[in-house]
Amino acid sequence: MRPARGAALVLVLWLIALLTAVIGAFALSARVEHLQQRVIGDDAIGQEYARAGLEYALHRLQPRASQPAWVADGRRYRWSFDACRIDLAILDENGKVNLNLADASLLTGFLRAMGEAPDRAQQLAGAIVDWRDADSLKQPGGGAETPDYVAAGLPYGARNARFETVGELQRVLGMDADLYARIEPMLTLYSRQARPDPRFAAGPVLTALGLDAERLLAERERAAAADDAGLPVAPLAGGSGTYSIESRATDERGRISVLRAVVRMGSAGTPGTAYTVLRWEQGMAAR
Repeated sequence: MRPARGAALVLVLWLIALLTAVIGAFALSARVEHLQQRVIGDDAIGQEYARAGLEYALHRLQPRASQPAWVADGRRYRWSFDACRIDLAILDENGKVNLNLADASLLTGFLRAMGEAPDRAQQLAGAIVDWRDADSLKQPGGGAETPDYVAAGLPYGARNARFETVGELQRVLGMDADLYARIEPMLTLYSRQARPDPRFAAGPVLTALGLDAERLLAERERAAAADDAGLPVAPLAGGSGTYSIESRATDERGRISVLRAVVRMGSAGTPGTAYTVLRWEQGMAAR
């Protein structure tokens, strides 16, 4: 009888251990699902705050008698909404270099202003133009057509058509990841002019335009400081109506929800909308 009782005791202990493991696994699974739902919920709430920031930025771009319009030259604005701090940066797309419209001279000047050597800047600018033009002739100062891509071992050639996305620039022969990351914020496909508007352009773009970037940026900073201090500032003439907006919403726990978008004022035929989305990126990050 004693061996039987011992076996029964061992069996009971194994069953208790098994049940404990099952209950522990269930509790852990429930905990993980709870945390996942909480993260998803916090992300959804944070994104709505960030979207509220975008909507408010578009509202403040319109001049009113009671308050001056915000300036779309990339300066930072802060807005508090429902115990959430929202940092906003707005840039008129006309202040950027249009990949489909800028000529080789402007592209060369821009790349040189970004620190590229003159020969490399000219070669890469030519490759950008060759990527989008319809012919198979290389630019006089350098460039890259399909045979050059083949010689470099790439499985594709020049597109010979307009850029469809800014990210497509990474496929142009000679472009590298570091340079692309530095110039991407100053590039666009959504402006309607070949030369950027100096009122909204960043320093390297101003230099590419042959302007005194240091002086113009200093004047812009003085105007921004006067605006922050509540002093009267001469308003800029109307912008293009197409803007890059970055909205960063920080909640009371330090979580940051980021929304980056390019929007064009107007509904574009969609009833009930105040703007048309051209590009939309959103995400959440811990501080």
